[in-house]
Amino acid sequence: MNLKSIISVTGKPGLYKIVSQTKNGFVVESLVDNKKVPVYASDKVSALEDISIYTTTEDMPLIEVYAKLYESTKGAEAIDHNAKPEELRAFLAKVVPFDQERVYNSDLKKLFLWFNILVKSDFIKNQEAEAKKEVAAQKDDKKKVTEKKTTAPKKVAAAKPIVAKKPSAAKAPIKKAAGSKKNG
Repeated sequence: MNLKSIISVTGKPGLYKIVSQTKNGFVVESLVDNKKVPVYASDKVSALEDISIYTTTEDMPLIEVYAKLYESTKGAEAIDHNAKPEELRAFLAKVVPFDQERVYNSDLKKLFLWFNILVKSDFIKNQEAEAKKEVAAQKDDKKKVTEKKTTAPKKVAAAKPIVAKKPSAAKAPIKKAAGSKKNG
C-alpha cells in the first residue's frame, strides 16, 4: 500500500489526494466527493505516510496498521468512527497491540474515519491491484532477461569499412625563386 500522496488538512474534513503542486501550495482532490480544492502553504497538512501509532513494543507506521485492518476486515469497512471509545479500542486491539495509555480516543476516531474513507473510495483496493501488476511486470522483465541470456547471439558478418580515396594532388615542379643565380 502506498499512502504517499494522501494527506489530511486541518480544518477540512476527510482525506485528500495531491493532484498537482502550485506556486503557493497544492491542488488536492477529496477522496469523499472528488472535488478539487487548493491547499495553501499556510495550511497545516499531515501526510498519512508520516503518521504512526504507539504499540506495546515500538511505533508502527499507519500504512502497516491499515494493511492489517484491511486483512482483518477482508476489504470491508471497519467499525464506525462514532462508536463508543471502548468499542474502538477493543476492535483495534484485536488487530494491533497498541499502547492503551498513549493512544487517545480522538486518535482512534481519526484512524477509523480515515480507514473507512480509504476503503469507500476503493483506494486500498486499487493500490493492491497496482502492486500485483508491478510484481507481475517485474516477473516478466526477469523472464525476458533470462531468455535473452540463454539464447545464443546470432553471428553477423562484419561489414568492411568503405574507405574513400583522397584525390592525389598533382605535384607541381618546384620553381626557383626569381632572382636567384647559380654560380658557375
